[in-house]
Amino acid sequence: MSIEKIVEQALQDGYLTPSMEAEVGRICNTASELSIEEYMALDRLMGALLTGEVVVLPRKQFINVMEELVLSDAIARVADIEATSDLSLDVGDIAAYALNRLPPLYATTEEGAHFQRARAKEQLHDLISKEVNSAIARNLDRPDTPNPTALGKSSGNEVLSQLSTWLQANATNFEPQP
Repeated sequence: MSIEKIVEQALQDGYLTPSMEAEVGRICNTASELSIEEYMALDRLMGALLTGEVVVLPRKQFINVMEELVLSDAIARVADIEATSDLSLDVGDIAAYALNRLPPLYATTEEGAHFQRARAKEQLHDLISKEVNSAIARNLDRPDTPNPTALGKSSGNEVLSQLSTWLQANATNFEPQP
């Protein structure tokens, strides 16, 4: 979106959103030189901001408390597993898998985050543990593919043959078709 369109939208709506502000900043930072029209639009926007005709909407800061709870649980469990075995687990994959199966707990203040943490520890501790355990089990069951190979640029039959060979080597219960 152009600066002129953004300013026009801000004047029409009466507010400048964080994304509109970021887009104006991006345009100004990447353009080697602004046009006279762009300068005039920015001047109109500045005047509207100074008079209160347009207000800047604040950026809302928030966190998902569930992320820190799952991550700390996953890190502790992975550390225990890796300390007692030669296994190597991906904490990021484990946390993402568990988080996709758990409810988010968003907070916008430290008091809200404290409330969400206490609620989660009281009501969701077992569910968090269950999902982290499931994620670890899933991570352990994945085939180890340290050097994935790209399929070569070939004809359709050659790609199918390469894919069949790869599946035979990596997929459990693969049955090739004649």
